[in-house]
Amino acid sequence: MPRVQPHPEHPGGGRKYGALQKDIYEDGLLRNKLPTVTTDPNRLEEQARNHLGVRSFNYVAGGAGEKATMDANRLAFRQWKLVPRMLRPTTHRDLRTELFGHKLDSPVCVAPIGVQSIFHPDKETGVAEIAAEIGVPYILSTASSSSIEEVARASGHGVRWFQLYWPQDDNITISLLNRARSNGYTVLLVTLDTWTLAWRPADLDNAYIPFASGVGDQTGFSDPAFRRKFQQKHPGKTPENDVQLASREWETDVFSGAAHTWEQISFLKRHWDGPIVLKGIQSVEDATKAVEVGVQGIVVSNHGGRQLDGAVGSLEVLPEIADAVGHEMTVLFDSGIRTGVDIMKALCLGAKGVLVGRPWVYGLAVNGKQGAKDVLRYLLADLDQSMGLAGIPNVGGCTRDMVRMVRYPGDRMANL
Repeated sequence: MPRVQPHPEHPGGGRKYGALQKDIYEDGLLRNKLPTVTTDPNRLEEQARNHLGVRSFNYVAGGAGEKATMDANRLAFRQWKLVPRMLRPTTHRDLRTELFGHKLDSPVCVAPIGVQSIFHPDKETGVAEIAAEIGVPYILSTASSSSIEEVARASGHGVRWFQLYWPQDDNITISLLNRARSNGYTVLLVTLDTWTLAWRPADLDNAYIPFASGVGDQTGFSDPAFRRKFQQKHPGKTPENDVQLASREWETDVFSGAAHTWEQISFLKRHWDGPIVLKGIQSVEDATKAVEVGVQGIVVSNHGGRQLDGAVGSLEVLPEIADAVGHEMTVLFDSGIRTGVDIMKALCLGAKGVLVGRPWVYGLAVNGKQGAKDVLRYLLADLDQSMGLAGIPNVGGCTRDMVRMVRYPGDRMANL
């Protein structure tokens, strides 16, 4: 069970994440120890490339089509500029917030990313462990290479949520929800945009889909309802003695090519007694519909540009969605976060929390769970320091008047 590490606090309470900057300088100056994982967000992806095989790197770094949606996500951040305020009491910042009844040290969550074993043997269990140590909620993907139970044990007393790729078989869905709830996952995050896989050239060119060989299928292979259905259909077979067949059966159920409907949300509400959050909302109309069906939150997200190419950048639509429904439900954000300043911009534009994905995966690739931990701590330190420099004392101070839309003709994304 991970130990929640002590952390410097400022007089008002909360973790002083910005203290990491001083620690890094001291390690270098006094102990000749430099960071193993780069602190530069523009170098992080390339560093990870040097530690991964081609297929694993392409899987995390690639996107749908020509990556136009990935471009849009980063360009959207570049169009919003901070308007710093001076002579404010920001010597000590307070990043604490509350999401779905959890009092959290920061508004940052570990986004649900699957098949983490292809990036490093530490995989999901290692990342869940370090997330608990630094006080960040861990969101487990259905496409995990560790089971629901294994990750719960690794997470210990940490806050953990479960992301659902919604199976077509209701009995399997119920079984997954029951397992998650009984193992301490408190929020159900339902991904709406991945009922089938997108056209992803980086994976297609290598004919690579990890699920086909059983990687990322552990949630299903360890599920009683799926195993029972599989053995009834294929007497004498188990997922262990025919991995490829079991993989096809699991993929057919989870990435079936058949979309669910708004009317079916009521099924999830009957079988999950905690908050339900819908991930993949990109329009005011869908956000309003989410309010109507009675869920507790949404994630404004385009899956990091991995599903629909040519889609609008998520940050572009965040303000209008937050204005429309933010007073009725919790609005979270992901897609394109690379820096602490990005987090601050999303909060200023109406998000109550953000999900971070690719950056910590790159850290995982470079140095296992410690690398993932380093990247998350960098982001939190950057957020802490930048809030102070912008004149923002706490998360509540991240308001719309702290940013301005400025479209410079030559403005380009520094990284994807």
